[in-house]
Amino acid sequence: MRTGKDTARGSIVRQVRHAASKVCGVTVASISGLTVRYGAFTALSEFTVDVPEGCTGLLGPNGAGKTTLLRTLLGFLQPASGRAMVFGHDATTEGQTVRQKVGLMPEQDCHIPGMTAVQFVAYAGELAGMPPSEALRRAHEVLEHCGLGEARYRKVETYSTGMKQRIKLAQAIVHGPRLLLLDEPTNGLDPRGREEMLELIRSISHGKGVNVLVSSHLLPDVERTCDRVIVVMGGRLAAESSIKDFKRVDGHPVDVELREPSAAFVNSLATRGGNLLEVRRNTYRVQVSGTPEAVSRTILEAAKEAQAQVRGLTPAERTLEEAFLAAIHK
Repeated sequence: MRTGKDTARGSIVRQVRHAASKVCGVTVASISGLTVRYGAFTALSEFTVDVPEGCTGLLGPNGAGKTTLLRTLLGFLQPASGRAMVFGHDATTEGQTVRQKVGLMPEQDCHIPGMTAVQFVAYAGELAGMPPSEALRRAHEVLEHCGLGEARYRKVETYSTGMKQRIKLAQAIVHGPRLLLLDEPTNGLDPRGREEMLELIRSISHGKGVNVLVSSHLLPDVERTCDRVIVVMGGRLAAESSIKDFKRVDGHPVDVELREPSAAFVNSLATRGGNLLEVRRNTYRVQVSGTPEAVSRTILEAAKEAQAQVRGLTPAERTLEEAFLAAIHK
């Protein structure tokens, strides 16, 4: 027997999958030569990037221009030059159309005092163009999905910080957006609340096919939820790629984990043209030329000659923090 909670979640899954299917195979947003100024201050300068389908992290230190980019995508800011297209609509001239297709979870609290959670989320749906009855029905569904079903009739100002973050997410998805913009979604949360929020984001972006752009200065949050990253520094594009490629080390070195340290392995590898780049306890980062198959064969032959037991053989990667620091200091 299906419960009301199961029914609500099932309905959400169907609606968001239907929305996502409409954008299959297209770029979610395309930003070209975008310059945005606040008076004499330039927040974004000649910014050009395409936001692909899926879940993308928007990384950068505070003040890098991340929130300005989100506001421009929603049509709230008038660029000095360039343009931002969202699902083929110009955010500057078709802002209302864009906002009907996009959900925003802002960094700051956005509730209206005196409203219950269900009233507030339903009102957000009406603002997005939904009929009142449909908005109310959806409000109940998304509050259940976000873990606020039992608190839906409480006034939002009585909510804890974690609950307020959840209701911001609920109001952002009530109208079934094709793109979800999340601005510092784990801001102010304790460790448990942060884990729960990241799991919700991961579920929405990967389990239900909604396109998501996560703006954050917290690298672990982006690594947990996203497949790609866009790095902003000083209002300019610093890097854009999949997280896997972003963390890749130039030259494609290999990390070799041995059972125990072995100087004989290093010497044996050197006779075969291999170079030792780094040592961390019993893990050796080495550079060997050739195809992946040839590299593996050379390493195993060197280990055999040195009588060293190989426990692991993996392509070398930087941490996300190392890759991020390298990108912003270019």
